[in-house]
Formats: sequence, C-alpha cells, structure tokens
Amino acid sequence: MSKPSIKFGFNHMIAPALTPDQLVDAAVALGAVAIELRNDVGDNSLNDAATAARVGAKAKDAGLEVASVNALYPFNVWNEERARQTETLASLAAAAGATGLVMCPLNEGKLLEDTPEKAAALRAALAAIRPILNDHGLKGFVEPLGFPVSSLRSKAYALAAIDDIDGADVFSLVHDTFHHMGAGEEPVYARRTGLVHISGLEDPTISFRDMLDGHRVLVGPKDRLGNVAQLRRLYADGYAGVVSFEPFAKEVHGLPDPIAAVAESMAWLREALAA
Repeated sequence: MSKPSIKFGFNHMIAPALTPDQLVDAAVALGAVAIELRNDVGDNSLNDAATAARVGAKAKDAGLEVASVNALYPFNVWNEERARQTETLASLAAAAGATGLVMCPLNEGKLLEDTPEKAAALRAALAAIRPILNDHGLKGFVEPLGFPVSSLRSKAYALAAIDDIDGADVFSLVHDTFHHMGAGEEPVYARRTGLVHISGLEDPTISFRDMLDGHRVLVGPKDRLGNVAQLRRLYADGYAGVVSFEPFAKEVHGLPDPIAAVAESMAWLREALAA
C-alpha cells in the first residue's frame, strides 16, 4: 500500500512577524496547500474585512486553501459577548473564504469537573454557534486542549456533545499532536477530524503534564510527542486532510529565517513518514 502524501498547512503561528500576505507567499514557496489565519498575532492579526478579502483572494489565486481562522475563545462559555465575537470572527472567516473557524475551550483552571451543568453549557454553546457558522458557510473545528487547566481536554467528551445536538455536519475535531499527548487520550477519531495541528517537544526536562505552549517547537528527530506515530495512526484510520504547523516557541519565532526551519521540518517529516 502506498504511503500517504502529507498535505502541509501553515498556521500563522509559524512566524507571527509575517504579515498575512507574507504568510501566503511562504506557503506557496514551500509547497504547502493551506494557511490558517489568526486573531492573536499582534499587528498581523486578521481583524478587518478588507484584509480578509484581500488575503483570501491572494490565497485562492495561488491555489491555497484558507483552512481556518484561529480562534474563537472560550467557545464553551456562551454569553452575549461570545455571540458577538462569534459573529465577528465568522464574518472575517467568510470574507477570507475560509473553510472553518477553530474553537478553543476555556483554559483558565475553571469548569474542570464534568458536571451536568458543564455538559449542558457545552451543548448550548455548540447549538448557538451552529446557525452562525451555517449562515456564513463555515465549519466549526473544535480543539480540545490537553492542559490540566483546560475545561475541555477529551475529544470523546467533545464528540458526545456534538452528536447530542446532531452537529456532525458542521462540527469536527482538531487533532493537535501536542494536546493529544497532554490529554493522554488514546483514540484519535480520524474520521471525525477536520484539521490537524503539529508541533514538537524536545526539552527532556518537561513532563507532558507540565508542558506549555512556549515549549512547542518544530517537529524533528528529537521530538518527544510522537508526531510521526500520531500521523501514521490518523492516516491509517482515514484522515486525508491538512496537517498544519503550529509552533508557539519564541526560539522558533526568533530564528533569523523561521521559514527555512519549517522547510527542514517538512523534509524530515516526509522522510520519516515514508520510512
């Protein structure tokens, strides 16, 4: 059986110093198939419709998918503010021609116990978000966060809520290799996954329980998260979508040429997956 051909995406977190237009240029230069725009990269954040439309058109002309706008946070705490935020981000994502909106849960050490009230609130949030996404022609990419302080760590818990509101036509999972390892959840739910985020952990002194976004580097031979094994499982179980780099570490962002480092990681992953 032939090995799967990895479809790389570039989350804007690969190099927040790039403008959105430069992110498109970098993705084209390195042969990626998609980009993810963000609302949390300072001056280069996606925050107006004109920029969204221009960058989206540029990506489309270059043959790139705008896979997502990242992220709606905290999606599972629904109120009037979150409703306005969802509408704003969905409008920007639609203007950019994005496939979907990444949705991250509260990550502040609250709502940690799986109570009936927490389950009901999650379902209510999903039910409220669904018509907004539908109105803008978007998918919702639910990203459980593996940190101990996260209010939604389990993909199984997220899928149960999605299924309870009959939301599988709109909502799918983000499989983040970092958060998957942090949560310690075994199943990968490949056929319910709409997007994959990858990053590496190399520091041998950091436990999976204690690792933070700042430890997330590019994937290479010293990776401790088992990115290659996770990707092999996802492909074997039917995933065929975008695999998007999402390193948060300042040592990556501060490199003289972070895009060259991404190119090296792409080459290493291709070789490792082909082995």
